[in-house]
Amino acid sequence: MLKRLEIVGFKSFAKKTILDFSNSTTAIVGPNGSGKSNVAEAFRFALGEQSMKSMRGKRAEDLIWGGSHTAPRANRASVAIIFDNSRRTFKIDFDEVSLERAVFRDGTSEYSINGSRVRLRDIEELLAGANIGETGHHIISQGESDRILLANNRERRAMLEDALGLKIYEFKKNEAQRKLIKTEDNIVQVNSLRRELAPHMRFLDNQVKKLDRADELRTELINIAQTYFSIEEVYLAQEKLKVSGEKMNASERLAVATEELKNIEERSTTDVEGVKRLELLRKLEKDVERVNGERSALARTIGRVEGALSVAKEHREKVVQEPYVKVPREDLATLAREVENHIAEESRTPDALYAVLVAVGKTIKAFMSRYTTPESDMLAEEERTAYALQNERKELLDKDSRLAEELERAKSALARAREALIAHDETGRELRRRTLDFAQSEAHEEGIVAKCEAREHELTLISEVLERDKGELLVLAGISAVSYVPLPVPPTEERRVQEDRRRAMERVKIRLEEAGGTGEDIRQEHKEMSDREAFLANELNDLAKSASGLGALIKDLDTELAKHFSEGLVKVNASFSEYFALMFGGGNARLTLEEPEEPELEEFNDDMSGPSFAKATEGKAGIEIDVNLPKKKVRSLMQLSGGERALTSIALIFAMSQVNPPPFLILDETDAALDEANSRRYGDMIDSLAKKSQLIVITHNRETMGHTNILYGVTMGGDGISKLLSVKFDEAVAVAK
Repeated sequence: MLKRLEIVGFKSFAKKTILDFSNSTTAIVGPNGSGKSNVAEAFRFALGEQSMKSMRGKRAEDLIWGGSHTAPRANRASVAIIFDNSRRTFKIDFDEVSLERAVFRDGTSEYSINGSRVRLRDIEELLAGANIGETGHHIISQGESDRILLANNRERRAMLEDALGLKIYEFKKNEAQRKLIKTEDNIVQVNSLRRELAPHMRFLDNQVKKLDRADELRTELINIAQTYFSIEEVYLAQEKLKVSGEKMNASERLAVATEELKNIEERSTTDVEGVKRLELLRKLEKDVERVNGERSALARTIGRVEGALSVAKEHREKVVQEPYVKVPREDLATLAREVENHIAEESRTPDALYAVLVAVGKTIKAFMSRYTTPESDMLAEEERTAYALQNERKELLDKDSRLAEELERAKSALARAREALIAHDETGRELRRRTLDFAQSEAHEEGIVAKCEAREHELTLISEVLERDKGELLVLAGISAVSYVPLPVPPTEERRVQEDRRRAMERVKIRLEEAGGTGEDIRQEHKEMSDREAFLANELNDLAKSASGLGALIKDLDTELAKHFSEGLVKVNASFSEYFALMFGGGNARLTLEEPEEPELEEFNDDMSGPSFAKATEGKAGIEIDVNLPKKKVRSLMQLSGGERALTSIALIFAMSQVNPPPFLILDETDAALDEANSRRYGDMIDSLAKKSQLIVITHNRETMGHTNILYGVTMGGDGISKLLSVKFDEAVAVAK
């Protein structure tokens, strides 16, 4: 229920003016030009009217008090409508609802509900829920009573739908359509994003597959490495222990033999001859010791060279899969000329073919031998290194052989000297025998010690290679490659198996190096892209569901609109015909549907203030008005007189209001063209309509005044300010007479 209207600075109401509407019917009267129609326009303004023409203005400034000699102009105009919402007519949880609009001289407007700033769209939605629409069927101003008759069929349908309270469905439908358009745009954007991501996603998938393969190689390498390292480590430990034991035992036996020989020699030097023989013996012993020392040093060198040669061969096998040489182009040209010359020379012999083949074969053999000798600088660097180490090893072995011969000669001379020394002492036969035994033992143990030292050096080189391999795999495969359980004893297998295992480890290592690193950055990017793709896929699925739901909602709303419109049209026609017959004393009138037009797409903006509600009816059947006046044949509405059009409009407006009564109805001098008889009928309809809607009647008609409960009089003095007077009903009747 409408409670009151508060006007401040709006048009001629310069000062705050409050109109209380506590009864079902209220009349506003006053002389022409007093500003009483500004009350109806204040209602339009507060309810969100955007047409300046409907409020008899051109600019926003025309709605603001412009000033006079007694009151300065205002900078803003505001109108507030206060409703009693105890029955929750408005879908808001307040017992009283205040809708206020203010306009400023710069043309901007502010809207508020119960003091809180809102959008025009919020005002319209709230009003639509209370059957207060934007087509103005609930506010009929002077001169507009036949607007529904003059409107085109589509506008007329919009007015009817508004009167039937269907705008809330249109709001919901338009909202659903906006959401559907936005959802479809989002679907397009999401699909576009997925298309943009797809190539990079495929690239990342391939990269991750390569990384997975690298992980498989890394796992394979770790397994091989753990087995190899655990076996190699225990093998080296046992070999070193074994060699160390052999060397220690041989050294102990050598020390014993040397000490015994020393004691024997000391006892054998008692005369001059013995001294000479002893000096010779010592000289020969020094020679033997010198040669032994040289052989020991040479044995260590040989061990080092052999270890380096082993590493070089392995490196050559790994890097140079097929040996090659670099042959200058000039040498190839020379070879070709030599072959041609041989062919030319030998072709003159009786057995030319055989001679040519023999000559060519010799030439090619000589050419190949030139480039396959170790001295050739055409060989690959790895081949030359291997050949150089082999030559060095051969030279060292030759030198060792010469030293061995020299040692044998020195030992033979030493033995002869010892024998001579022993023979000098006829009484020292047993001593000589012992000396010979110890000398032989000494030589044997010295050989064992030298052999053990060479083996120790070789094991040291192998240990260094092992540690180097561990370092490489630690970098390439991580800590797992060198984390293994130590073995107590090596497995019972040939040494060749372990060497094959090392070659397999080298092959996998090369393949892993070619595959690249762990690629954690690629995996992280792939995970992020996969998560993004999954998110977009889910979002696309959600959007598709949302679009489907919105489509179903729009379809349901169309169904509801069609159903309610059809039912409402039947009711309006029944009421329209009744009011029409009442106004004209007979006849009948009805609303009919024309053929629908093709729908046109309309873009709705966010606040719904752009397109009018009438555009929502595009593509729908318009409304025709068929009238049948008593005792008069009329083919079109344009053939009606002004009074007849006014009566028809009033009958239709009252019929629409009767079917779906709005909370209030404002009639601004709609009875001005009625004669006395029709005025009485008009008054009777007001009484009937006032039972369902709150009426505010702006009138000069005393018959109409007689059907209202409260009268407000509007006057205007010389200052141009409209003032409100509360007049009792009987006084108002007297004034009207």
